[in-house]
Amino acid sequence: MIKNIFKNYIYPISVFSGGMIGVGFLSLPYIAMKSGIWLMFAYFVAVAALTVVINLIFCEISLKTPDFKRFPGFVGYYLGKKAEFFTMILLILSVFGILLAYLLVGAEFLATVFQPIFSGNALIYVFIYFLVASVVIYFDIKLVSKVEFWVIILLFLSLLLVIVKGFSHIQAGNIFDPNFKFQISNLFLPYGPLLFALWNIGLIPEVEEMLGGNKKKLKTIVTISTIAISVFYFLFVILVLGITGAHTDPTALDGLKKFMSSSVVSIALLMGAAASLTAFITQGMLFKKTLVYDLKIKHWHAFIITCFPPLIFFLIGVKSFIPLLSFIGAVLLGIDGILIMLMYKKIGGKNIIIYPLSLIFLVGVIYEVLHFIKIV
Repeated sequence: MIKNIFKNYIYPISVFSGGMIGVGFLSLPYIAMKSGIWLMFAYFVAVAALTVVINLIFCEISLKTPDFKRFPGFVGYYLGKKAEFFTMILLILSVFGILLAYLLVGAEFLATVFQPIFSGNALIYVFIYFLVASVVIYFDIKLVSKVEFWVIILLFLSLLLVIVKGFSHIQAGNIFDPNFKFQISNLFLPYGPLLFALWNIGLIPEVEEMLGGNKKKLKTIVTISTIAISVFYFLFVILVLGITGAHTDPTALDGLKKFMSSSVVSIALLMGAAASLTAFITQGMLFKKTLVYDLKIKHWHAFIITCFPPLIFFLIGVKSFIPLLSFIGAVLLGIDGILIMLMYKKIGGKNIIIYPLSLIFLVGVIYEVLHFIKIV
């Protein structure tokens, strides 16, 4: 009985949730500080609802599509080879950027924690992080699911410890800052980072395959995971913003050093490193299987293509990951959302859902592109 619960619910939920938790959520307290907690809360509700709807729509598409396909394969199946090729190019660009960001942030957190103890060049921690992630990616999803389950447990225990230790430092004035003056330029600021932090479409086929003969549970698992992680993110925002206030930094965790003991901050940094590592693993695994299933590339070659470009980009000095993440969140994922709507139309989806959601994604894409090139 317990074994079936783990197999049918706990492990699939942990895999889907773990794939959602990456470096994206670390930017949310800083975004909340810039935009204001009430606007941030409104975006949490709206983007979480949008994500749940998109996830349910893609679950429906996935359940009606032959197994052993990943997102580009879905696009090719419904929209043709040209659309599949376009999607594969977007996927490659976004995955390399995302994995590079995970590598940068995760390795930086590891170095911050362990350098004072073991010394050594920061590059050593980059290679340690890369070695652990690449070894796990090489193996089957069963290993990944077990790793992610315990990492998620660690994340929530770490958050609980930080809440207990930092509770006395939380000030309502930091969360509801009376000096905050709304700026129209920040009106759309939370959209891209939140969409990036909650987006996990690519892992739905993976979870479907894990469920085997219990695929009817897919929508329940995806919905529970999305709502749970949204709540987790918002509590994290309240916690960090309540402690650090105007001193909140873009990675959330470094700002805690001024208010809490070094041991508690180290745990928070390890939490961030663990979150980025599990996300690196799941995204890397997903991309590797995309190469194997959709492009028919051999396993070993797909592993090399997946893992080594981010490391190479790091070694040649590509380290500007924050603008890249914002662009990926609003633009590349927005395009994915439009493609999902087009596939949904192919299986008889309702126009009353398709057109409004497509418009939301299109407006987000246009705004972010204009903002990226400094027109907005």
